[in-house]
Amino acid sequence: MVPSYLPRLVNGPFEDPALFVPFRYQQRAMLFDLGDIAALPARDILKITHIFISHTHMDHFVGFDRLLRIFLGRDKDLFLWGPQGFLANLEGKLAGYCWNLVKNYPNRLILRAIELHPNRAIVKDYPCRNGFTADGTIREMPFDGVALAEPELTVRAVHLEHGIPVLGFSLHERFHINIMKKQLENLELAPGPWLKRFKALLYRGADPQTPVRIPSPNHPDSELQFPLADLQSAIARITPGQSLAYVADAAGTDENFIKIRKLAANVDRLFIEAAFSDAHREIARRKRHLTARQAGDLARSCRVKQYHLFHYSPRYTDCPEWLEAEADKAFRGQATPTDEIMARLKR
Repeated sequence: MVPSYLPRLVNGPFEDPALFVPFRYQQRAMLFDLGDIAALPARDILKITHIFISHTHMDHFVGFDRLLRIFLGRDKDLFLWGPQGFLANLEGKLAGYCWNLVKNYPNRLILRAIELHPNRAIVKDYPCRNGFTADGTIREMPFDGVALAEPELTVRAVHLEHGIPVLGFSLHERFHINIMKKQLENLELAPGPWLKRFKALLYRGADPQTPVRIPSPNHPDSELQFPLADLQSAIARITPGQSLAYVADAAGTDENFIKIRKLAANVDRLFIEAAFSDAHREIARRKRHLTARQAGDLARSCRVKQYHLFHYSPRYTDCPEWLEAEADKAFRGQATPTDEIMARLKR
């Protein structure tokens, strides 16, 4: 199966959190957290349409300035989600600059920000041409855990505790549409924009008899027409969709564990912080972060296919392999060598 999404952490495990999720064959990407994104080229940043921010500690939000600088003058709607207090913090960022020149931009840039509370969402728009002052319209709507719902995917959010409210996220592709190139060749059909329209019909659950119009390969001015169901049978194979979960800065509490297990159950890939070793679990408890052992245990109990650790404390700069080994043993259901790790860290 050719994956629809190609998620990758922007930075190394000791650097700021940011998960970049580009869409294959589309000029589109999502971002989970917005730490330092200097490592992302501008061409990748410009693909971003949706940003999901766990919270606005500096290491999770400092990249906003670079992103906004690159987007200025572009014709774009950028959607941002964050937890309680997010709108005020976003407005504080925007208020830190003078915007007297933005009226000269010919294009339309709007920030559409959504603040998620446990049971409601608050939505405000910040148009560039208004100097990023909110347009005055404040919308409230119920929030049932779904941050974003599109025909082909769903992003869910859950509130976790880190001394302040933070959000964990999951992304689920409804199903994956595999186009069989050999079958296209047999039917003498050339790939093109019609394939995107064809997939959109499948994701919307359109009537099986809906006609799909395809440019004729031999007669550019004419079209071929197939019923949706017939074309699906001929050129497409439907398989389970991709899924991922993202968890950063969460206290190692039973309540958080329950929520994370529900959020990340059976996902293909879990991106999860591992700030401290189990040997320093008391420090982790005070600072409300996960240990590597807890991260491995969660990955195991969620039955994930792969997990990726990030957000290490700098105290492990010389021995990141100990965090990795600790998580790996927990993931495989083995005892974590806490005494051995403690001895190593005291050297």
